[in-house]
Amino acid sequence: MNELSRRALLSGAAVTAASVLWKEPLHAQLVWKKSNWHVEEFARLLNSSRRIKQIIHTDAINGGRFLRNAKNGLNGLRFGHGVAVDQVQIVCGLNGQANVLNYSDYVWEKYRVGEWVKVNDPKTGRPALRNIFYPGKSGAPGYDSEDPSNEDSMYQDASVQALQSRGVQFVSCHTSTEEAARALIQQNSLGAHPEEVAQDMVEHVLPGVIIVPSLAAALAVLQCEGHFSYMAA
Repeated sequence: MNELSRRALLSGAAVTAASVLWKEPLHAQLVWKKSNWHVEEFARLLNSSRRIKQIIHTDAINGGRFLRNAKNGLNGLRFGHGVAVDQVQIVCGLNGQANVLNYSDYVWEKYRVGEWVKVNDPKTGRPALRNIFYPGKSGAPGYDSEDPSNEDSMYQDASVQALQSRGVQFVSCHTSTEEAARALIQQNSLGAHPEEVAQDMVEHVLPGVIIVPSLAAALAVLQCEGHFSYMAA
């Protein structure tokens, strides 16, 4: 059983719990108060006792460059520095247009997200109607090699799915979600209220993603109180 298989088994219960958690009603509004979000999830991340804790932050998609930074960081720490897998916590903090990578195909198709962020689907050559950055190359656990230098190994898969399976925590900015809702309403000439669209997006966040009120605030707390290092991508 490879590492991704083991992590998939260990994280199955957590993913199931997260999917149930996000079925609870959340209040969509431009500014979230402490009572509006799942503070306990963020607190567990904040209080991690792992040896290496790093935030990779971006507000631009740039072809998914920040995902490659996370992949390279994991590989460098494990194979180059010999840091145990369970002693590493990498966080991908996304705001701005990059924040849409935290949301499912449902959101990308319904609101024509690819057109807004100027991301084309390589399968069609047209604006993406799915989150092309989410699915793994082969899907867990279907990798052909355990060699970290092999392009067909898990270690060279920079998809959101593969990185989550390796322990990377994705964080979504609710303020950016609200801003995206307004932009998507304008682009698609929708008659919906911004809060309706924002709520719809929140209800279709990818499994395991933590939505924080403001990523700018979350970054400050993670750095100052959680002692996470910071990398801009």
